[in-house]
Amino acid sequence: MFAKEVLTGIHFFNGDQACCEGALAAGCRFFAGYPITPATEIAESISRRLPELGGIYIQMEDEIASMAAVLGASWGGVKAMTSTSGPGFSLMMENIGLGVCTETPCVVCNVQRGGPSTGLPTLVAQGDMMQARWGSHGHYEIIALAPASPQDMFDFTIRAFNLSEQYRLPVIILADEVIGHMNERVIIPREDEIEIINRPKPTVSREEYLPYKAEADGIAPMATCGDGYRIHITGLTHDERGYPGMDAKTQDQMVNRLVAKIRNNRDKIIKTKNLYLDDANVVIVAYGISARSALQAVRDARNEGIKAGLIKLETVWPFPEELIRSLAPQVKAFIMPEINGGQMVLELERCTGGACPVTLVSNFGGSIIHPGLILSSIHKAIKGKS
Repeated sequence: MFAKEVLTGIHFFNGDQACCEGALAAGCRFFAGYPITPATEIAESISRRLPELGGIYIQMEDEIASMAAVLGASWGGVKAMTSTSGPGFSLMMENIGLGVCTETPCVVCNVQRGGPSTGLPTLVAQGDMMQARWGSHGHYEIIALAPASPQDMFDFTIRAFNLSEQYRLPVIILADEVIGHMNERVIIPREDEIEIINRPKPTVSREEYLPYKAEADGIAPMATCGDGYRIHITGLTHDERGYPGMDAKTQDQMVNRLVAKIRNNRDKIIKTKNLYLDDANVVIVAYGISARSALQAVRDARNEGIKAGLIKLETVWPFPEELIRSLAPQVKAFIMPEINGGQMVLELERCTGGACPVTLVSNFGGSIIHPGLILSSIHKAIKGKS
């Protein structure tokens, strides 16, 4: 009996298992990776499931090779992903940049742990947020999602594949150790209820096809190696043919295309979950496991009669700056809990433009942020204290 692609029903999964099932439901049929805590359960789960579905799992010698294999598999015509944490994410950065430059759809799940270096392999942190945005060299745009539950891990993995296929780039899932190892109910819908997006294919003849010629939506159709189209793939600055062009004009045209296809579609890409914003005078902005602490703090504040609201960042990159800018003149303060020394709070401060105070509630990793600490910051904000 063949295994099912979609395990429809109610399950008790940890976040890593949910990520595996989300990938398979999205159509992932290739995984290359290297074991690393706390992401290993993704590799373990998918190593059992992929062969049952006719897919390929391969354990590479390191994360550099893993990311390279994922890019190659994608150009071979299959949906591909990898998973990692901390040091492995650092090793993948050069090839993530190659994926951006060559416009290669794929998914990278980074289950964050404490750092720097080997750090805290088994304990939580959210210290890779800026690395996800700026970790590779040069100027580019990236898409990154931040799940806050095992259910999110399933749903966001499907969305990550859809975004990668639609906009042709690596999409990053920025999970954290607690979400990866937390066991909760995960509802998997029927296959016909899951929206699946596949990469745009060429509609012109093989003679007319140019691998990097964008259509009206800014996205270039993607041919698969072996289909008979002329394809040239390079990490060098290249023109619409994919041929290297060592001049400022070609660089400007290529990077503008890479940036514009994300910036021009921000409204479609960015998603947040907003609670109690209609009358809020203090707003918490949070993501990942910290969003769950923030939700409890907001509920506690509301029970005390304090008008607190919550923005849960589901998409962290691009950052929802339009939403923040619209709220900044109306609220008394923003508060951001992060399990790092303050990374996304820099974006929050930039977007408020000084219109209201911004407070960071943080630690450097190893434990989640207690809702009481966030509630204490809400009290101070109401009283006008920094």
